[in-house]
Amino acid sequence: MSSYIGAIDQGTTSTRFMVFDHDGNEVARHQLEHEQIMPRPGWVEHNPTEVWERTRAVIESALTKTGLRAADLAAVGLTNQRETTVVWNRHTGRPYGNAIVWQDTRTDRIAAALDADGRGDIIRRKAGLPPATYFAAGKLQWILDNVDGVRAAAEAGDAVFGTMDTWLLWHLTGGVDGGVHVTDVTNASRTMLMDLETLDWDDELLSFFDIPRLMLPRIRPSGNPALYGVTRADGPFQGEVKLAGVLGDQQAATVGQLCFRPGEAKNTYGTGNFLLLNTGHELVRSEHGLLTTLAYQFGDAKPVYALEGSIAVTGSAVQWLRDQLGIISGAAQSESLAAQVSDNGGVYFVPAFSGLFAPYWRSDARGALLGLSRYSTNAHVARATLEAICYQTRDVVEAMTADSGVELGVLRVDGGVTGNKLCMQLQADILGVPVSRPVVAETTALGAAYAAGLSVGFWNSTDELERNWQEDQRWEPGWTDEQRATGYAGWQKAVSRTVGWIDAN
Repeated sequence: MSSYIGAIDQGTTSTRFMVFDHDGNEVARHQLEHEQIMPRPGWVEHNPTEVWERTRAVIESALTKTGLRAADLAAVGLTNQRETTVVWNRHTGRPYGNAIVWQDTRTDRIAAALDADGRGDIIRRKAGLPPATYFAAGKLQWILDNVDGVRAAAEAGDAVFGTMDTWLLWHLTGGVDGGVHVTDVTNASRTMLMDLETLDWDDELLSFFDIPRLMLPRIRPSGNPALYGVTRADGPFQGEVKLAGVLGDQQAATVGQLCFRPGEAKNTYGTGNFLLLNTGHELVRSEHGLLTTLAYQFGDAKPVYALEGSIAVTGSAVQWLRDQLGIISGAAQSESLAAQVSDNGGVYFVPAFSGLFAPYWRSDARGALLGLSRYSTNAHVARATLEAICYQTRDVVEAMTADSGVELGVLRVDGGVTGNKLCMQLQADILGVPVSRPVVAETTALGAAYAAGLSVGFWNSTDELERNWQEDQRWEPGWTDEQRATGYAGWQKAVSRTVGWIDAN
């Protein structure tokens, strides 16, 4: 039996390939960033060809560094940034332009129109999502309506759609030479096109966006014993490897954090923040601004649902300090700079670069720094940026408690920002509950590996995976109730100042 499981983690800012052993320990890793293309305010794009080339490179590099071969891998799982939309020609493999990233807001008029005439209520009921720029259907409609020749090619069966999982699977399994055109239930649930009960594309929802069904991938379970396909010998693995698991990145982190029981929750800190609460086989419809989504489906088992609070800008706000403001030279410096002051000095930063996501869903909001005075320094701005990550998480936790009735006892966290110890302490302070980070903080890739490994019998059950989870560090809250209440009131006041900035009608 092969000794390892591989995982492709295609994220918003970078792509990595990781290899894990049976105990869930990391054996190999390589990671590369790709370009963030911003041609206009509110527009965010990726070059899909570059993403595929980076994926090839990280796989080849990780295997070369460790001397591993395709035969050493029992299977490979794949996880990806969700909602990012690609359309390409199935005969040539060439994309019809750049991918439109989940953060992109060019479809605000499409989203506003859906809510204005009542179609939004049908989307909420069937897809579990509010009409928003976040999701893939509006992006796909925009491409069909604005890129020359795409609609005619789609109606002829030549132009096909996919999120990044579909794009990479198609290439890994042969591309123009027989590549499979599939996605999984978690990624499909982020399009506004899939019915959460039937787990299939819905004709009424397709009609809202005027999308030809012919261009959509087949939907399969997240962990699939029947496989998503096998890699080609001339691909980056240089041999045949089973592709056995696919999960959207936040669902992958939920699996990686072993949130298999109803009521268990995790928060992933990456480009954005994503808090998911397992609701079991029950489809819970949010009344407080959260999303109803698929958590995962393994094989023929019933699907497991989740409530999700999606926050657009958290880790990318730290990148903004580095790349746009230039007040830090690297993400790690945000911690040392923020630690120079004992509080935010009255400064609040609402990083609504792409509007506000959960629980507000205000595409008309834009980012703002508030409370500035002559006393304010770069250190106060850095601290306000870390606090913004934590306050946005509290917004979601408050909504999740209201929807589910479950009081959070501890928050399991993962993702790159969890390496910032000051930020995690602030998170515990602002929430008033302990924050727990596992030994393997990059649980997105681990979750994809688990889905693939369960599918091929590398792991026999989720109970077996429980033995792999170990706590690395825990942060206990240190603020008083008064500090917590005062800080949160200031945050809510700051948020109220950011809405209505952009006219979305």
